[in-house]
Amino acid sequence: MASPSPLPLSGTLHELHSTRNNILFGTTMGMDSDAGTSGSQIALHQYKRRKISSQKNVSSLCEVHSEFEASLPTLLSPGYYMEPCLKELAKRELMDSGFCSRVQDFTVGRFGYGCVKFLGNTDVRWLDLDQIIRFGRHEVVVYGDESAKPEVGQGLNKSAEVTLVLKVRSSIEKGELYDIVEKLRLSTKRQGADFISFNPSNGEWKFLVHHFSRFGLSEDDEEDIVMDDATAVQHPLETNTGDVSDIDEATLVEPNGAVLSHSLPAHLGLDPIKMKEMRMVMFPVDEEEDHDFSGEFKQREQSTGKECIRSPLHHSAWRMSNKSSSSVARKTPLALLEYNPGSVESNSPGTILMAQQNKGVPLKTAKVEGFKLDLKRKTPITESHSHNIVDAALFMGRSFRVGWGPNGILVHSGTSVGSNDSQSVLSSVINLEKVAIDKVVRDENNKVRKELVESCFISPLELHKEIKHETKEVEIGSFKLKLRNPVSNRLMLSEVCRSYIGIIERQLEVPELSSSARVVLMHQVMVWELIKVLFSAREISGQSKSTGADNEEDMMHDRSEGSSEVDLEALPLIRRAEFSYWLQESVCHRVQDEVSSLNESSDLEQVLLLLTGRQLDAAVELAASRGDVRLACLLSQAGGSTVNRADVSQQLELWRTNGLDFNFIEEDRIRIFELLAGNIHGALHGKTIDWKRFLGLLMWYQLPPDTSLPFVFHTYQQLLADERAPHPVPVYIDEGLVEEAMSWRVGERYDLAYYLMLLHANEGSEFGLGKTMFSAFSSTHDPLDYHMIWHQRAVLEAVGAFSSNDLHVLDMGLVSQLLCLGQCHWAIYVVLHMPFCDDFPYLQATLIREILCQYCESWHSQELQRQFMEDLGIPSAWLHEAMAVYFNYSGDFLTALEHYIACANWQKAHSLFMTSVAHSLFLSAKHSEIWRLATSMEDHKSEIEHWDLGAGIYISFYLIRSSLQEENNTIHESDSLESKNSACKDFFSCLNESLVVWGGRLPVDARVAYSKMGEEICDLLLSDHSEGSTRDDQFSCFDTVFSAPVPEDIRSSHLQNAVALFTCSLLEA
Repeated sequence: MASPSPLPLSGTLHELHSTRNNILFGTTMGMDSDAGTSGSQIALHQYKRRKISSQKNVSSLCEVHSEFEASLPTLLSPGYYMEPCLKELAKRELMDSGFCSRVQDFTVGRFGYGCVKFLGNTDVRWLDLDQIIRFGRHEVVVYGDESAKPEVGQGLNKSAEVTLVLKVRSSIEKGELYDIVEKLRLSTKRQGADFISFNPSNGEWKFLVHHFSRFGLSEDDEEDIVMDDATAVQHPLETNTGDVSDIDEATLVEPNGAVLSHSLPAHLGLDPIKMKEMRMVMFPVDEEEDHDFSGEFKQREQSTGKECIRSPLHHSAWRMSNKSSSSVARKTPLALLEYNPGSVESNSPGTILMAQQNKGVPLKTAKVEGFKLDLKRKTPITESHSHNIVDAALFMGRSFRVGWGPNGILVHSGTSVGSNDSQSVLSSVINLEKVAIDKVVRDENNKVRKELVESCFISPLELHKEIKHETKEVEIGSFKLKLRNPVSNRLMLSEVCRSYIGIIERQLEVPELSSSARVVLMHQVMVWELIKVLFSAREISGQSKSTGADNEEDMMHDRSEGSSEVDLEALPLIRRAEFSYWLQESVCHRVQDEVSSLNESSDLEQVLLLLTGRQLDAAVELAASRGDVRLACLLSQAGGSTVNRADVSQQLELWRTNGLDFNFIEEDRIRIFELLAGNIHGALHGKTIDWKRFLGLLMWYQLPPDTSLPFVFHTYQQLLADERAPHPVPVYIDEGLVEEAMSWRVGERYDLAYYLMLLHANEGSEFGLGKTMFSAFSSTHDPLDYHMIWHQRAVLEAVGAFSSNDLHVLDMGLVSQLLCLGQCHWAIYVVLHMPFCDDFPYLQATLIREILCQYCESWHSQELQRQFMEDLGIPSAWLHEAMAVYFNYSGDFLTALEHYIACANWQKAHSLFMTSVAHSLFLSAKHSEIWRLATSMEDHKSEIEHWDLGAGIYISFYLIRSSLQEENNTIHESDSLESKNSACKDFFSCLNESLVVWGGRLPVDARVAYSKMGEEICDLLLSDHSEGSTRDDQFSCFDTVFSAPVPEDIRSSHLQNAVALFTCSLLEA
């Protein structure tokens, strides 16, 4: 490889200009006079051909000079060089016009990496070599952007001899050298090139290509060839100057994907070429990013590329623009060309198509297919539970990530959630899906039903609002919020629970409800019934009544509520009887289903099942109908006196003692006897039963009939801890609504009814299961449904059965559901019921203001919602602030300004007035509107920054204009003109200062409005020909006019008038 001629490092600009001048005017450097004369004749000949005469037309010479500089190729990247060098190209072009269009064997290289020699004549004019040619470790890429690649044979997409410097070990044996050459020969042939040679002494690998894309070694080739781990070779010139960092290119992110050909794609099982194509589609702006790594080098190095022959002004401008844009290139997000949101009413998700250009620019048709991932090869990202594409962050250092929008909108790449599509995934497709926050209001056809919205959310909240509340005022700055807390007594609890049950029953009447939804609703009914049973109170009579054991037993079977006034001693037994009845109702459907599944011959098994649901009447009737009178008599006494249980137990023990062979007695009959004896584990040996029926057997047949409910619940809890009782799994697992029994872990979550029982048993002591109890999973399989459990928590807190300050997840869950349905006013109502926390005193205020701002579009047009919020005590300033933000975002700046003024946000109102409203109204001649808006803010100008240079300017303009238009003045005319001139001078000074203060925040129309104001004031001032005014006064007016920010043509007109006035004054003198 020929020794390259590096570009000059210092004095290049001066030297090139000197060379040009020497050639043009015959003063050569180090040449004899004859050569100088010859060069001068050549230069003059070129000079005449271009018809440029330096003596006659200097501007034309500069124009041709600029065109000449612009036509030269550019190469600014550090470490790169070209042959011929830029100085030589400029000299040859001046001596021989058109030389740059036919450069013989043009060469571009990079020290330590290699070079490319383009065979034959090459047109190098206007080429940006930094964008076209990039050298990486063991590779070269020419025209990495396929869309910018010319046809074969044009530009640099032509035949060339490529030389790449391979980092091979210095000591290579002969056999190894032969293997390396053969592998390089195969690699060259595989890429469509022709192998020339390989020199082991300097590592130069030469081959011939017929056209360009990427050529070099793949990772597999590098592993096969004995490589040296040393870093890239530094050119002595770079080392000496210290301007180029000693950084291995392999450690940097190459713009054309050099790093992709290394370990990462192979580790992920992907094709590096496809990964690079994907990168060019999604991140084309990154082609400039490698310059950012060496930005400081470019600012210091002034010896490469076209910059060497540019003027100092161009050099400074280029440096400033490069400095300001390089840091922004990484932070500016790529625009999305379009998105099609999926229908909320359907299961099909929407898609967003990612593009590499801004909105409005069409996609490149060759790349819209995207990068297809082979799903047959499992990667660390895909595995078996997702078909998502490999994250761009794995090789770009950044990612699209998952994005959350309002109302449960989820934006992500890859396969749609829940999709079973096994087809290849397109990386250019982004899914827009909606999380089913509103699943509870959808029927079995996935359609939102208005009646479900009403019965699930509106009606319960209206009922909650009717409960008596106590309020607590919280100061939020200058505003006050009224936090609410429902308060009730246990005497009213039964009525409240019946009201909630009525709402759920109306919900059950909605047609096309799914079967799982009906089961969950029935469970909610039973939960409300349980709350009524466990926590309600009755009025106590003034007289105590003694009751015997028989009366207590009768009370257990009494399903009527009886008199409203009861004896204090009877209350525990009444509550036990009511709970027993609740338990029978809860398990009745399970018992009936299992009994109906048996054949008629299994009468004893049917009797046992009836006993598990305490259906004694049916069990006795069944036994009697089969002729088993003795069993019927025993069944009629089941769960009664403990004496009867002891007798049955003693008889069973006597049989065992006497060696009775139980094989002659039916197994189910023995189970019945064990149950009647109070041995429920012996009766259930080998059988499984749900937790509610087990609890019933424990209370009905094992424990004494007068046992209190807390003791019953604690006994079950102890058996549960000893693994001798079935777990109280949630209803959706117990009823088999979802396939979660296998994944359910012991103690992970239990049924809400069980937690209510524990709450009753631990009433009066600390209850630490609040978060688990009021988890959505305790009552429904929908983890986002809190609509009813929130009310249950609220009612329990209202009657004093429960208290907690750390259930914000429950509150925010219901808030999210309400916001998803557009019920912003009810969402704020829920926020006001969140308990006050000293550690976060502004929690409610922050949430309310965020809701108002984020969902302003849905509530601002609904008067009922706005009135509801005001009735709740929400400050009207917060409502106006939210609407101001919304209308400002929507582009309705005038309406936004009105709301900013209404919420007393004077600084933002003033800023919006100046940057978006005032100039539009002024150019539309709506001066009264400007006056109204400006004067409405004037009283608060002390709170507004730059008032005098903002809205105060418009007020001053109207005052000065009115003063100048007055025909009758009470003061002396001369003084009047002088005072008006002084006022105008101050006004123009404020205009100019305002332009400086507001700067780029003022749009063009605002500057036009300023110019119109200045022009009008100038005309009025100069048209005031007051009697008695002197020439000095008139000249002073012209001095004032010249300081006005008016267009140059207007200023020139005033200047002509001033000159005419001055001429007149001279003639008069």
